[in-house]
Amino acid sequence: MQQQRIVYDDTTVRRFIFAAVVFGIVGMAVGALVASQLAWWQANLGIPYLTYSRLRPLHTNAVIFAFVGNMMFAGVYYSTQRLLKARMASDLLSNIHFWGWQFIIVAAAISLPLGITTSKEYAELEWPIDLAITVIWVVFAINFFWTLAKRNEKNLYVAIWFYIATIITVAVLHIVNSLALPLDGLKSYSVFSGVQDALVQWWYGHNAVAFFLTTPILGIMYYFLPKAAERPVYSYRLSIIHFWALVFIYIWAGPHHLLYTALPDWAQSLGMVFSVMLWAPSWGGMLNGLLTLKGAWHKLRDDPVLKFFIAGVTFYGMATFEGPLLSIKTVSGLAHYTDWIVGHVHGGALGWNGFMAAGMFYWLVPRLYGTKLHSPRSADAHFWLGTVGILLYIVSMWISGINQGLMWRATNADGTLLYPNFVETLLAIRPMYIVRFVGGSMYLVGFCMMAWNLWKTARAGKAVDGETTVIVEEAQAPVPTATTTPAPGWVQVVTGRPLVFAIAILTVTMFLGWAKPVRALVLMGAIVALGELAWIVTRKDREAGRPSWFALIEGRPLAFTVLTLVAILIGGVAELLPTILIQQAVPAHGEAQKPYSPLELQGRDLYVREGCYTCHSQMIRPFVAETQRYGDVSRAEEFIYDHPFQWGSKRTGPDLHRVGGRYPNLWHYTHMMDPRATSPGSNMPPYPWLAENRIRVKDAPKKLSLMRKLGVPYTHTDVDSAEARQKSQGEAIAADLATQGVQVAWDSEMVALVAYLQRLGRGPQDVPATPSEVAPTASAAGAQEGGGR
Repeated sequence: MQQQRIVYDDTTVRRFIFAAVVFGIVGMAVGALVASQLAWWQANLGIPYLTYSRLRPLHTNAVIFAFVGNMMFAGVYYSTQRLLKARMASDLLSNIHFWGWQFIIVAAAISLPLGITTSKEYAELEWPIDLAITVIWVVFAINFFWTLAKRNEKNLYVAIWFYIATIITVAVLHIVNSLALPLDGLKSYSVFSGVQDALVQWWYGHNAVAFFLTTPILGIMYYFLPKAAERPVYSYRLSIIHFWALVFIYIWAGPHHLLYTALPDWAQSLGMVFSVMLWAPSWGGMLNGLLTLKGAWHKLRDDPVLKFFIAGVTFYGMATFEGPLLSIKTVSGLAHYTDWIVGHVHGGALGWNGFMAAGMFYWLVPRLYGTKLHSPRSADAHFWLGTVGILLYIVSMWISGINQGLMWRATNADGTLLYPNFVETLLAIRPMYIVRFVGGSMYLVGFCMMAWNLWKTARAGKAVDGETTVIVEEAQAPVPTATTTPAPGWVQVVTGRPLVFAIAILTVTMFLGWAKPVRALVLMGAIVALGELAWIVTRKDREAGRPSWFALIEGRPLAFTVLTLVAILIGGVAELLPTILIQQAVPAHGEAQKPYSPLELQGRDLYVREGCYTCHSQMIRPFVAETQRYGDVSRAEEFIYDHPFQWGSKRTGPDLHRVGGRYPNLWHYTHMMDPRATSPGSNMPPYPWLAENRIRVKDAPKKLSLMRKLGVPYTHTDVDSAEARQKSQGEAIAADLATQGVQVAWDSEMVALVAYLQRLGRGPQDVPATPSEVAPTASAAGAQEGGGR
């Protein structure tokens, strides 16, 4: 035997912490700006790149991938090396990972305000950046699993399990959701359309929250919370149940974002049932974290690190209680598209992610610089300022969201809408938007205090890399004895009872099907029963002195990784393939829609570029109040040519799915130039640059040709005549506006966007809007609908 000294790579950890703090301030500052724009529309500043609709995706990407992403990598690099007693396998890969990730963040910060976006929530970055993300993620994965291979600690601690699940699942989610055909270096179209695109997007979107914002932070919790509390994890058995239940169940819950939409009913019911089931594993993890502090609660009085960790875990429990609650159909019917969802998301982001990050930074930085925290009192002040800020934010959004939902559906005794003008809801909740801005600003100030505190701490010390000594056994041939017990083989792993029970659950699933909620409830009962049986059998194995199945795979990273991959693929395949491959799920050709004209397609791309989807939905749900307000219920076949879908997830303005033909061209022009002229009280910014900018006329044939490859039934004649048809339709709209005193070029972006809006919700039998069609005055139309944003 010989001793080997290992020096950890903590330089990379320090870099990721610094990047997380810097980008956290940037992301939260942009968040404060967009919050102010909802309360005061003038805060959009009249600059195209600073409108709410363009900055909101920048805010979400900065907080998720720049702030939490860098924080996650810092925690993973620090804890992995110490848990495996091995330096990261390659310093070169660590450097490529760090600098490559920062390059991606800068590319996002430049492209999103420019309107270069796919419009897919949490996945707005265009295809060149998506490819860069894939490459850097692979670099990270190679470095991580290579380090696992050369580890000096046989068994894998619970934090490592969550890191493995994160790396594998995020790779699968990103690749599937990013599948697209590029038009050029800055524009692409999703290979999925309509209902399929919506399902794939929210399978990704929900699980991006699960496996980027939750599982890696749980791994960090399992490492740093016991370290800070100087206590072991409360229950190792509970951590096993927590991990496997969370990984398997979470992947099924995505459809709860699409309740009461055109998504097939079986998928909606499936998403709701698995979302409700998430209560158990999520709270299991929360309790495991909180009870780790058993016997050390007195430390909370003086230790700001533990304050942040315990509050963060508590906010995780709150968010994972509220999430399943919101996934119940009756609750979703009220809450979806409202600010309640915004409050829920920020409870997790600010409370869970933000506080866990702060606790980790306050614990790590003094150790990485060989000194003490500069100001514990400042850290304590940061905690209380942040906590009050979060509560102001969440409570204001709860009040705002419930108010919105109730006002949208309120009716008079005769069944007519009590608040027919959408702007009335905006005026009612404006005070809550101001409170939201105040709460978010308080949180930002607290974060800046932390940045100052960490900077002063680092300046007072000197960079220190951790190290350890391991005993390495010299290679020698084993000496067989009569009592030697052979090591458990792969056969025992594959035939382990938990795996057999999992196969039994899947068999039950196949026979039950998903057509009715009752069957889904029966499935949930079967899963619980089989899970209980597995627990009883495993306990008997342990009592008999036999190794548990989990003990067999705990020291086998390959087996562990493969089984984790299988667990997440089961849900994805079961949900996505039926809707994508079975023709009956969504009619391949619907009489309700024809392909967009060349000019309408150009206008749709402008709608995406300007981020209109961040405030307007295109999905009318089967509620009486919605059909009265907006028109006929949206149907699945109406979206078969939409690459990507534009259903939206928030209504700051009214739904637009049936807006086509409702108002004359002049109304739309006026609404874009001065929203308050048509909709008094609206918080929508004006878009005067649309009247000045010109579309790229030559792109029309290329766009139609690419759409043909995606299955849209354009003919060769359609492609060849695209420019002429585009000009003809544009000139008709421009001529109509000219008769009413508005001079605008036929190839202006304004005309193209008007063409798209006039098309929304109109079938093949409909004809383009004409001046004689409905022709209410601009002011009358505004009073009739109220344009919101």
